[in-house]
Order: sequence, then structure tokens, then C-alpha cells
Amino acid sequence: MVRSKANDVIIPCSGETAEDIATARCVLNGNILLGGDLNIIRLHGYDGAFMSYQLNGRRKYDIAKVAQGVSVVHLYGEHLKGVKTINPCLEEQKKIAKLLSLLDERIATQNKIIEDLKKLKSAIIENVFDDKHSERLQLDNVGSYIRGLTYSSNDVVEHGGTLVMRSNNIVNGSLLDYNNNVVFVNKQMSAEQQLQNGDIVICMANGSSSLVGKSSFYDGNWHSPITVGAFCGIYRSKEPIVKWLFQTNKYRRYIWNSLQGGNGAIANLNGEDILNMSFSIPNAPIKDTCVKMLTSVDSALENNISLCALYTLQKQYLLRQMFI
Repeated sequence: MVRSKANDVIIPCSGETAEDIATARCVLNGNILLGGDLNIIRLHGYDGAFMSYQLNGRRKYDIAKVAQGVSVVHLYGEHLKGVKTINPCLEEQKKIAKLLSLLDERIATQNKIIEDLKKLKSAIIENVFDDKHSERLQLDNVGSYIRGLTYSSNDVVEHGGTLVMRSNNIVNGSLLDYNNNVVFVNKQMSAEQQLQNGDIVICMANGSSSLVGKSSFYDGNWHSPITVGAFCGIYRSKEPIVKWLFQTNKYRRYIWNSLQGGNGAIANLNGEDILNMSFSIPNAPIKDTCVKMLTSVDSALENNISLCALYTLQKQYLLRQMFI
């Protein structure tokens, strides 16, 4: 073990992938014990924070290229010597590091706001849907279940066709993710399989039982036909409050109980499991107030998530452009 000096930059010596270990951190304080599985870059006349930001930007890929190994990837000091950096004067380095540090702080603050809103939402939901209410709502009385679209790998196309939402597009308790890992298929869906505004998309089968039952809602904003894959299902209802029933602890207990006793490699639910669920809900005047309140919290949450994503994109852009 080695004691740090303020301004040191550290990079892991080994990891599962080259991208994992190509991550630099600045040690702001001296006399900290550093483990033996770290590359320590001791700088003279350079700002450590600036250097770590640069190495985590465009230089990250240069570092990944010189890492060696297959199952375990190694990176040592001699590998790092060939990585070239671009360094303005020390004063300019400190200004750039300060700017990026402030952006990091803003992203951290934004993430804290998001976590607090999630906790608020969860607390409201559990308070609204506790068992003290006499009125009960069973899902098959206010909605229907639709199976997802079955397709093969031969049906998948690069562009055009029907957009299919799969388990990895379901962001539990939030909007569907249309932007990452999407699949288009050249296959006709039925009219009822086309997603409609307000639909709940549910993961019905997955190799990981912890993912089965997770749900997202569709806001109707996709510009072309969209459906879900065969391992997912759609719950459709005109009753606004059902959107939040899928985010209760009681719903999660229903899912857990439904999965017990399964003997397949893939944990799965069926439509009846969903439709047979029953929940305690408040009476009409209070229910309408709760819908408005939860809609407001959801809107604030989505807005803050979008803002955090913009700050992150801004940081990524700066890291790419500043160190060309």
C-alpha cells in the first residue's frame, strides 16, 4: 500500500472490461492509503482534477486500447506512458476542472431531487392504497389484458416496421424508454396490440424473476405504430387510478405469490394473474384528488429526470470537445 499525495490521479490496474478500468479519479487529499491494484499518476505542474476529467473523456478510449487481457483485463504504468494528453496552462486547467466540477455537483443535486420525489411518490401511493378503504377494485372489472406480439429474428429490420417494446424498455414506475435498445419488426400486429395512451406495459416473463412484473406506462407520444413483444403484456383501462396500483407493495406481493411454484427456467405470469388482482381504493371524491396529486408528482419527476439527462449530455459533450 502507498500513501497518496494531494493531486494524485489513480486508475485501476485490472477489471472485467477495458472500459471498466479506463476510469480515472483525482485524490484531493494526501496521506490516504492506496491499494496495490491501482496505477498512481503523480503529477508535477498539472492539475489532478483536470487530468482525471481529460482521461475520462476522449482519452478513455485511448486507455482502453492499451489494456491487455481477455477474462480479466490488466492496465499497468508502461501501458499508460503512450497515452497522449493535451494540457493548457495550469490556471486554465483549474478553470476547466472547476466548471466540470460544478456540473458534477449540479447532476448530483438533480439526482437527489429525483430520489426525494420517488420517495414522496412511494409514500403517497402506499398511503392512498392501504387496506383501510372499504371500496375494492378488481382489475378485470375495469380493464383488459392483451398479449404481446410474437415475432422471430427473421422479422427484425433496421428501420421502419413496427416498434416493439421489450423488457429492457420498461422503466419500472415510469414512462417507456423509446430511445435505447429498441427493435423494429416487419410483422403486422392486431388492432388491440397497438399501444394506446394510458396503457400499462408489464414484463410477463424473464430469466430473472426479479424483473417479472415490472411495469411502465405509455403516454401516447410515439409517432408511429408501437406494440410490445411476446414476453410482455398490456393492461388497458379507462380508470385513471390503476396506473399507480402497479407501483404498490401489494402489487409486488401479488407478483411474488404468482411466481411461487414455477418449475421453468423462465419465470412467467399469465393474463389471469394480472386480471385477478384486487386493491383497496378510496371513494370517488378522494380518489379524484389522489389522481391529480399523483399526476403532479409524476410530472415533476419526469421533468427532473429529463433535466438531469440534459446536464449529463452537456457534460459528455464538454468532455468530448474540450480534449480533442
